Amino acid sequence: MTEAVRKLGIMGGTFDPIHFGHLVTAEAARKEFGLERVLFLPSGTPPHKNPQGVSDAEHRYMMTVLATLSNPYFDVSRVDIDREGISYTVDTLRILREQYGDDTELYFITGADAILEIMRWKSSDELLQLAQFIGATRPGFELDSIPPETKAWLDQYPDRVHMIKVPALAISSTDIRERVRSGNSIRYLVPEPVEHYIRRNGLYK
Repeated sequence: MTEAVRKLGIMGGTFDPIHFGHLVTAEAARKEFGLERVLFLPSGTPPHKNPQGVSDAEHRYMMTVLATLSNPYFDVSRVDIDREGISYTVDTLRILREQYGDDTELYFITGADAILEIMRWKSSDELLQLAQFIGATRPGFELDSIPPETKAWLDQYPDRVHMIKVPALAISSTDIRERVRSGNSIRYLVPEPVEHYIRRNGLYK
């Protein structure tokens, strides 16, 4: 039986690789919104990326486990990896809602750029019924700067979408992969166990 949690953070992502920006964002959301746990969900088959351009799901899962081991409030789930088909967020949230029940408030943590596109996601209205959304932004980003169409849609859900500012978001998985390909250092961009895993398994070469 799933452990009872009243406020659960859901950190979805490709995590190819997971880096300190992801971890700092999850911890910032946990503290600011009083989340009891944050569940990291490496995506199985992301709808927005070419499957050939994404590392094997087991590698991404193992890197996420290694990165989160030291934080007792972080867990990793195989929900998206173990099910077949495209990893749509709405399907994931339906599964988690069934697992944790109506007594648990779900908070889906993602980047502000994803929040700006959420109205185009599959079953977008249902998404905001299933979970509250936390958009992580770089300092200086303001909701007033988003397109009017998107802002009008978000205004329908004033208590379901929140923004937090996270300076560490300057780190990107794309840049890390390029650094590895170029033979440059990724130290202090990813946790040390993740760095060792990448090199030991020859990822991103």
